[in-house]
Amino acid sequence: MAEGPTGSTVPRRQLGRNLRGLRNRARLTVRAAAAKLEWSEAKMWRIETGQTALRSLDVQAMCLVYGAPADLTEALMGLAKETKARGWWHAYGDLIPEGFDVYVGLEEAASSLSMYESDIVPGPLQTEGYAREIIRKHISDIGEADLDGRVRLRIERQAMLTRVTDPPVLRAVLGEAVLRRPIGGREVMAQQLAHLIYVSERKNISIRVAPFAAGMHAGVVTGPFVILRFPLTGDGVDTEPPTVYADGYTGGLYLDKEGEVQQYDAAFDDIWKASLDEQASRRLIGEVAGSYEKG
Repeated sequence: MAEGPTGSTVPRRQLGRNLRGLRNRARLTVRAAAAKLEWSEAKMWRIETGQTALRSLDVQAMCLVYGAPADLTEALMGLAKETKARGWWHAYGDLIPEGFDVYVGLEEAASSLSMYESDIVPGPLQTEGYAREIIRKHISDIGEADLDGRVRLRIERQAMLTRVTDPPVLRAVLGEAVLRRPIGGREVMAQQLAHLIYVSERKNISIRVAPFAAGMHAGVVTGPFVILRFPLTGDGVDTEPPTVYADGYTGGLYLDKEGEVQQYDAAFDDIWKASLDEQASRRLIGEVAGSYEKG
């Protein structure tokens, strides 16, 4: 099925990743799966690499062949319906099984992340105590077992930053309010800020603070966002188009049109320039951490 001119590649790419993973877990080669589905191997390749939109009924057929559980099948069928959307919303809810997260898949595949956060520490930089408080407030009726699982998933995601092979380059700008807002209490905040200083010493991680004194900058208008870029091929071509992700209270917005990404690139450059450099940012983070420790 041909993709419309305004179709977003994000759901197609995520759908392809999940279907490829299911095929591999079923121990089927592309040729074997294509034979069972009575499709060509070329069609299988286009689906798994996110090159084409897909009908939900085709997804259902693939999931049946791969032995996928019912909840994941339903989620992937819903994702297939989004493959023609222009910048699409992924709403969190019971329909999406635990571990099925579009952003996590993109984050894991990224070669670089440029993020701005105005109010809370970004997920890849959170400590366990800080993450627990954020998740507890976001889902007010969450049970302890579910809370533990979500915190564990968030912390496990951070392994991408320290992996031995090609860890992504992370540039993060935090609004000064992130440091000043005592989420979880003084002890949790002191540990969180100490963690920011610690991870900022890594070669692939740069953290800056946009101080209140910076006044107006692009982040005041854009709100929090992340720009994800992906590895290049041997010919220097993007393996996947850059994607902007903006988190919301009920879901996340994904944008991958060239003009949209360029606007956010310009916004991030403006925020980066308005911020303290890395050394001055570490000093400020340390000073605020010290104020929490003193009580």
